[in-house]
Amino acid sequence: MSTENQVEEQVIETAQIDVTANANVAPESFDWESFESGLNEDDRKEKAELEQMYDTTLEDLNENEVFKGQVVRVTDKEAIVDINFKSEGVISLNEFRYNSDLKVGDIVEVMVDQREDKNGQLILSHKKARTLNAWDAVNKAHDAQEIVNGYIKARTKGGMIVDVFGIEAFLPGSQIDVKPIRDYEQFVGKTMEFKVVKINPEFKNVVVSHKALIEADIEVQKKEIVAQLEKGQVLEGEVKNITSYGVFVDLGGVDGLIHITDLSWSRINHPSEILEDGQKINVVILDFDEDKSRIQLGIKQLEAHPWDALNAEVKVGDKVKGKVVVLADYGAFVEVAPGVEGLIHVSEMSWSTHLRSAQDFVKVGDEVEAVVLTLDREERKMSLGIKQLTPDPWTDITTKYPVGSTHKGKVRNFTNFGVFVELEEGVDGLIYISDLSWTKKIKHPSEFTNVDDVLDVVVLELDVEARRLSLGHKQLTENPWDKYEAKYGVGTIHTGVAVDVFDKGATVQFEDQEVEAFAPARTLDKEDGSRVKKGEETQFKVIEFNKEFRRVVVSHTAIFREEEAKQAEKVSDNNNKIETSTLGDIDSLAELKKKMEEGGN
Repeated sequence: MSTENQVEEQVIETAQIDVTANANVAPESFDWESFESGLNEDDRKEKAELEQMYDTTLEDLNENEVFKGQVVRVTDKEAIVDINFKSEGVISLNEFRYNSDLKVGDIVEVMVDQREDKNGQLILSHKKARTLNAWDAVNKAHDAQEIVNGYIKARTKGGMIVDVFGIEAFLPGSQIDVKPIRDYEQFVGKTMEFKVVKINPEFKNVVVSHKALIEADIEVQKKEIVAQLEKGQVLEGEVKNITSYGVFVDLGGVDGLIHITDLSWSRINHPSEILEDGQKINVVILDFDEDKSRIQLGIKQLEAHPWDALNAEVKVGDKVKGKVVVLADYGAFVEVAPGVEGLIHVSEMSWSTHLRSAQDFVKVGDEVEAVVLTLDREERKMSLGIKQLTPDPWTDITTKYPVGSTHKGKVRNFTNFGVFVELEEGVDGLIYISDLSWTKKIKHPSEFTNVDDVLDVVVLELDVEARRLSLGHKQLTENPWDKYEAKYGVGTIHTGVAVDVFDKGATVQFEDQEVEAFAPARTLDKEDGSRVKKGEETQFKVIEFNKEFRRVVVSHTAIFREEEAKQAEKVSDNNNKIETSTLGDIDSLAELKKKMEEGGN
């Protein structure tokens, strides 16, 4: 029986005695309070004191406070804990899952979960107490930047779950180590040191970092290393990261960059061709900024420059062999010795003067032979040529292509003024647009021929010094204007068609299709007062002929005007004859009269 129940029974017994004792007391002096409560004055006083003590205990039992209690009994499902309250509290054994050795007499921290459940039982929580204490510890560690131990429980998206003071904290994958981590599972089940880097009280989130501890140690090492750095110093390092533009090297807490151009004297396409991750290498410090936060390293500088090892006997005019390592439109770089390159400009790849790309002649990886054209050992520059391996086609050009000789050539390209024709590799000639045809009026060479067409040509002029060749195509045939000169002489009349009529005149086509004449507007008037129309066939008189410029000017009006002039001249002649005859007759009659008169006498 509890102490409280015993007190209540004693109070009831005392009350019963007092009622019997006061049965003969006068009404006005009867103790009604004792009668109603069943307690005498002393008992009521004791009860009040007990109630005050109980109320005080309830007030002290704060739900946000952590209490220490003793395990008094352990059942299959619960632990009974005494916290010096009016009754003992109950905690589910699930909250002690981490502590499988829980036993009677253990002191545990608890918080009030419920003061009374439906059965009037005090419900306690060990988990709440642990969590509250854990948050206090986490916040203190965060504020004081203290190192904490944590147990990595599991892998999660983007990182790991870590138990810190009983709280599940998040460890991002990027915060595990300074190096990229590929296998996260290797850390599950391990206890490691961490630094609390972020707390979100609203969402109860905690973020921890192991990398921060490493970086702190590295920072100390870095300052020591940086203080000792000097240009030209050779250090050992480890390849940390390989990119397309270079390699990052760990110098023991300090990173340096080897640019791709400082990896090898020879050209390489990617740093992975000569280095790999984790490789130990020696490097030389080439440069660094003022605070030494950016360090430029090199490997090739540890070896002598290849140009210094180039054979001293190599000179201009020598033939060399090498491999094409870089190709551009303007030329190709050829490695003639490890780290020694020469440029073959596209103009030195062929005797041809046509603009072409280096890709038309060679490709990367080709083994080529070339002639040294220039060599500057101090500037470490060399220019090469391929075309010099074959004879210059212009050497005996006058023998192969004398003036007047005929040849076949391929049309290479056009200009507004003519056509470039290639007679052989390196020998080109120009056909001016006026030398394409005797009769056709050509505005652009593309009207007459196409690129890659083969044309018959004749050499008109040859300038060896300027390497110029003037060609002709029309000269291969007789000039038809020689015969047209006689046929269409000035004054001749021909039948033609006005194929086009415009403001200034008309274009007239004769039976010789190559001959087109021009009739000025004033010469198109007809005898009946009308004008020659487009498509009309009529006669025209040649009033001008120029063989050199292939110009023929004709007139229709001149035909009937000339006829009119002839008729007028004829009438004039007849009048003269009549006048002459009349005068003659008069003279004859006078002479006859004279004879008659003389005979009569």
